[in-house]
Amino acid sequence: MKSGELLRKVLLASAISAALYAAPLMAAVNDQDIANDATTTNDVVSYGLGLQGQRFSPLDKLNTETVKNLIPAFVLSYGDEKQRGQEAQPLVHNGKIFVTASYSRVFAVDAKTGEELWQYDHRLPDGILPCCDVVNRGGALYDNLFIFSTLDAQLVALEQDTGKVVWKEKMEDYKAGYSNTAAPIIVNGKVITGVSGGEFGIVGKVEARDAKTGKLVWMRPTVEGHMGTLDGKDNGITGETNKSWPGDLWKTGGAATWLGGTYDAETNSLFFGTGNPAPWNSHLRPGDNLYSSSILAINPDDGKIKWHYQWTPHDGWDFDGVNEFVSFDLKQADGKVIKAGGHADRNGFFYVLDRTNGQLISASPFVNKITWAKGIDLKTGRPEYDDTNRPGAPSAADKGQSVFSAPSFLGGKNWMPMAYNPNTDLFYVPANEWGMDIWNEPISYKKGAAYLGAGFTIKPLNEDYIGALRAIDPKTGKVAWEAKNKAPLWGGVLTTAGNLVFTGTPEGYLKAFDAKTGNELWKFQTGSGVVGCPITWEQDGEQFVAVPSGWGGAVPLWGGEVAKSVKHLNQGGSLWVFKLPKAPS
Repeated sequence: MKSGELLRKVLLASAISAALYAAPLMAAVNDQDIANDATTTNDVVSYGLGLQGQRFSPLDKLNTETVKNLIPAFVLSYGDEKQRGQEAQPLVHNGKIFVTASYSRVFAVDAKTGEELWQYDHRLPDGILPCCDVVNRGGALYDNLFIFSTLDAQLVALEQDTGKVVWKEKMEDYKAGYSNTAAPIIVNGKVITGVSGGEFGIVGKVEARDAKTGKLVWMRPTVEGHMGTLDGKDNGITGETNKSWPGDLWKTGGAATWLGGTYDAETNSLFFGTGNPAPWNSHLRPGDNLYSSSILAINPDDGKIKWHYQWTPHDGWDFDGVNEFVSFDLKQADGKVIKAGGHADRNGFFYVLDRTNGQLISASPFVNKITWAKGIDLKTGRPEYDDTNRPGAPSAADKGQSVFSAPSFLGGKNWMPMAYNPNTDLFYVPANEWGMDIWNEPISYKKGAAYLGAGFTIKPLNEDYIGALRAIDPKTGKVAWEAKNKAPLWGGVLTTAGNLVFTGTPEGYLKAFDAKTGNELWKFQTGSGVVGCPITWEQDGEQFVAVPSGWGGAVPLWGGEVAKSVKHLNQGGSLWVFKLPKAPS
């Protein structure tokens, strides 16, 4: 080879190498990345650390022996005056951390240095109607996009490298009470989410859109009588009109899907919980009021409902049913394994269902006081109501008889996601012990106005604690251990193969517990209440943990006597990242 030709090839190779080095190496998130999220350790690309929602990490460098060495790596301030509840779960991909914040904001952060790369502030109109603070619980990653929902009921896709808007779609009319706070999930190229607004008489639904374009693929209403769609055409009515709703009340029936869903590839099923029927005054709507306060198994290909189970038929206490349905394998004494799902409901019962058909396997109390029902009939799957504990019917001019009910409508467990550890075979549930005085009031529907027909006052049940992180054995329904907390628990849970359980407290601590015994092993004061969801991943040979910090959510707004007891807690807005340093070589 002549020297001139050799020099030309060397220069060409150098130029190509330099160009590749200079260009951002965008590793697009694909369906396989999302499907493998529960087992991969160098990123977190889905809400729930895997679509089944187990919130379990196979990482074990950080464990019961080494957690004492966990130290802060950096903290990112969300800035300005928008310090409200920070309930998000971060995502990590391609050297970046993506996290949503109050008021429908998004931050992208360099995962090594903590340097802010970009910030997106969604322009919210003045007339938004959020029920329970201006929170946002997270987003989804797909291709080169970060996708999240907003308080004015839009779905927005941002470019991961720049934060620029790629597409934006209106989900519903915020003036009618619609909003959204849930993290969407991605299943087979479709972004799937629900809607918020059950306190305003909206109609709940689940939507699937093309994740790259935002184009609607299918829509499934969650109140019987409403028509679903597929590819722009009618796709069958949900349920049967007026079968469990009187008159026209199904037209403003609630059943909001405000917490989003999970997905199980083995059964090819989406699992979406539905919220309270509207209005809260149950005397106006005799019947089961399907599909409120239920879990729906939905075909992700066409939006058809496969099966349902109703946690609280004819709900009169605002117990909802949106809490996550977590797929797991139920190991029985005879060696048989059932494809199951676990659910800790606001009504105070921990349920295990067969996720292939929705059949009830067990239902056990996970709180100490339940007044609305004497138990769950395992043959029929229905509650055994204590009729004396249903708030009374109001007259035309006055409220009905008040009752004291436990749990309160804020629930034995609210939105904050639990975790399941397949090594310990335990669920870790952030529970709360509180009750409420509740009464019904006259109400009529008006578009965009609160549609409750009830009043309430939340009250603590114990002097020494409200919150309790509880480890529950799904085979028996029994509590294996508990860790009590003075204030209510309002943050998500993470568990790991290192035999650890992480969760936060309103007092500002991120804490780590022994997954087998419940012994507290480590804690760190973040400066504001931790009501977000912790995650963990591995980077450059080190294990990291991240969690948002910022007190807020429903408790300060709706908590009655409980809200007064925690009014001293400071609001904030920040992302804390911790790491286990490498051992010296």
